[in-house]
Amino acid sequence: MAILVTGGAGYIGSHMVHELNDAGEAVVVLDNLSTGFRFLLPSQVPVVVGNTGDQELVARTLTEHRVDAIIHFAASIVVPESVADPLGYYRNNTLNTTLLLQAAIAAGVRNFIFSSTAAVYGNPEHVPVREDAPTNPIAPYGTSKLMSEIVLHDAARAHGLKFVALRYFNVAGADPKLRTGQATPQATHLIKVTCETILGRRDKLSVFGTDYPTPDGTCIRDYIHVTDLARAHSAALAYLRRGGASATFNCGYGHGYSVLEVLETARRVSGRNFAVEYAGRRAGDPISLVADVSRIHATLEWRPMFDNLDTIVSHALAWERRLATKQAAR
Repeated sequence: MAILVTGGAGYIGSHMVHELNDAGEAVVVLDNLSTGFRFLLPSQVPVVVGNTGDQELVARTLTEHRVDAIIHFAASIVVPESVADPLGYYRNNTLNTTLLLQAAIAAGVRNFIFSSTAAVYGNPEHVPVREDAPTNPIAPYGTSKLMSEIVLHDAARAHGLKFVALRYFNVAGADPKLRTGQATPQATHLIKVTCETILGRRDKLSVFGTDYPTPDGTCIRDYIHVTDLARAHSAALAYLRRGGASATFNCGYGHGYSVLEVLETARRVSGRNFAVEYAGRRAGDPISLVADVSRIHATLEWRPMFDNLDTIVSHALAWERRLATKQAAR
């Protein structure tokens, strides 16, 4: 039996594939390679090129590889882009998830892990935010993920599918072994953009909004190391295999950093300064998103290994240097 990882050639997905491969699991990747890259993956892992909404391709893949669990990462994830192209996000995120679920249920897949987001909460009234807090997304990206969660709940109830939905907070860092990391050109993740600026690949870094009601006026986020996030998925899969009930968990560390605190950490870790441009607020950005992590710690056999902003930035910076070497050699 095998595990299908959709979007497995992307940033988080490729870390998941390495995590599963290291554990001796049989893995198959489904990715359209629009933002993913084969070179991020172990060479022996099969890659099926295509979309999660292609039900014929998905059905064939599930049968040929005897898939019994799916970890679903494939999605569009850029908040401002979702504001400009909401229909594209509903198609790629919500509709394709629905089509994937239909194929999975028809093939008898029993366990499904869904990549969700803290963006479903919008601007939460209470921080840290619990999983049972009201969901009120403020951008189509968050809405598309929330709609997918609703579809997943209803499908599981009707067809006996077991699932875990993991609501990510801000994912950052890179594989400590430098086998994979964030490789998407023009990525918008703060820590990646900061590292690119440090290394001279960008002239400057933009800070969007300095007038938020926070101690220094910039947004606050809960940053989780991507390797810890991949390990949380493994823990969720083990939980389902043990017969655990369907559940939703926040994935973060339970404390946050402002944009300016991240930039100061990057200066300290790298020993370099860099140009910063201050701009107005960006559409769809919540003020503060920090996870209440009591549920995931109480339920899953998972504890963070890299809960340190200096470590996260150091690994991200090391990956950016490694990525430049990889790209030069290709």
